[in-house]
Amino acid sequence: MGIDIQLLRELCPRTLDHTELPELGTKHEGKVRDSYVRGDTRTIVVTDRVSCFDVVVGTLPLKGQVLNQAAAFWFEQTRSIAANHLLDVPDPCVSRVRECQLLPVEFVYRGYLTGSTNTSIWTVYARGDREYCGHRLPDGLARHERLPGPLLTPTTKAPKGGHDTPASRAELIASGAISEARFDRAAGICRALFAEGQRFAETRGLILVDTKYEIGVDDAGELVVIDEIHTPDSSRYWYREAYERAMSEGRDPEALDKEYVRRWLGEQGYKGDGPPPTLPDDVRCEAARRYIEAFEQVTGLAFQPDTDEPIARIRRNLGLGDA
Repeated sequence: MGIDIQLLRELCPRTLDHTELPELGTKHEGKVRDSYVRGDTRTIVVTDRVSCFDVVVGTLPLKGQVLNQAAAFWFEQTRSIAANHLLDVPDPCVSRVRECQLLPVEFVYRGYLTGSTNTSIWTVYARGDREYCGHRLPDGLARHERLPGPLLTPTTKAPKGGHDTPASRAELIASGAISEARFDRAAGICRALFAEGQRFAETRGLILVDTKYEIGVDDAGELVVIDEIHTPDSSRYWYREAYERAMSEGRDPEALDKEYVRRWLGEQGYKGDGPPPTLPDDVRCEAARRYIEAFEQVTGLAFQPDTDEPIARIRRNLGLGDA
């Protein structure tokens, strides 16, 4: 288990930063995923791009493989709780899924008072606000402290290049973004998924701190979990024992997610405005190592990297032939 840092260094010059696979259908480019739609099937290629503060800030070696396989693990793990869109995984970076209509809301569940972005629950609380996404927060909470109960703190779903905005249930319904009945149904699905994610993480010696879910509507009008679930990109994990030590010593818990990259950017004075600073290879490799560690710690599986040139490998595995 684990990964050779030297291998990560060797892979830094040939990460998967973009794709052009027109044979798969109409391309839709997100911050991290390139999707190709043809008929009722969407082919999702998870690139190595890393996004912080809603900005693509560079690439991390093997990140796409980690995310795609982590999402596949969790989709299978939670099938009894909620329907999802996954059909198959023909390549380490690729998932074929059912095409669904995306709800324009991200369903963010939080179990702890933490975060580093300008709109995070901790940042808002630290400046004295006690209202967050329609929830009243008590006085006297400490940074990284467990909240009295899990909170749903949804955001708008911004297009690429935009910033997701925290909102309350009432605001989203009043804006016409989503109906009351659909919001509550989706929120119930996400609440059950978060409870299962926290339960499972605990069996692995981890805390699932917070996460976000995206929900779609399939052809039958049913709500379906889409995109990703409980991955190191969409979720924050802490080691349970290390968290308890950190809290007793007044330190920040060590995160098994892209918080490491966010903090490095923050140390450079970057919070999402303007061009990001270039990520040094040392930072890219350490972040990639943490992604892999998170995958292995959460799933209990050994990560098996595929080091073939990614575009040629994807074309081969999807039967597309040479470019």
